[in-house]
Amino acid sequence: MSVDKPGIDLGYRPQSYFWPITHDTHLIGAIKGERRRKAIRAAFDADRVTPLDELYATPTLSEADRRALGRLHPSFMGGEYLPDRRETEVEIARINIDSTTGDVTSVYAKAGKDRILYRVVDEYDGDTLTEKRTRSSKRPLSLGELIEFFLGAWPLKEVLEMNELDREGAQDFTRPSSEFYPQFEAAIRARIDGWYPEEEQPEDEDE
Repeated sequence: MSVDKPGIDLGYRPQSYFWPITHDTHLIGAIKGERRRKAIRAAFDADRVTPLDELYATPTLSEADRRALGRLHPSFMGGEYLPDRRETEVEIARINIDSTTGDVTSVYAKAGKDRILYRVVDEYDGDTLTEKRTRSSKRPLSLGELIEFFLGAWPLKEVLEMNELDREGAQDFTRPSSEFYPQFEAAIRARIDGWYPEEEQPEDEDE
């Protein structure tokens, strides 16, 4: 099902996932936890980043810190159990779902010798993924290529069907984001809309 929609440029591709990129893109993209990531992004947006925010933005928390956050609310665990990124690896996109623990699935990109190496990762040692979870390319993926790769590795449609959600519920349940693709969220939401055909309205009966 195509995600083609007016205003969404599926051919868009970033110039690079690696340096030079802005400090805030590098910092936010390294944070595993979804709620911690939102907090530091809000700080950047409000131009009020402090040394404490930088500390809060530690990419990977210790096990003790993760347990402490989980005791506050299970949703604080979302993203905290993603695999560690390898050397030169960055996260280029993620989808956070409104499950009890706020599960996150992500796409990592790594600079290889002459190609970019990608892998889709989850918080369950790959148990929610298909076998098509890795690929490579000579240059950054286009938005359309990224979406096909991501949803081929992690079957979002099946996740939504398993939770028996209607169109509105599916949109509320799904939170896509990317520090590299400005229209990633819009494109994923367009794909979700395509999975829920418009219901036909009954014709007015003659009085």
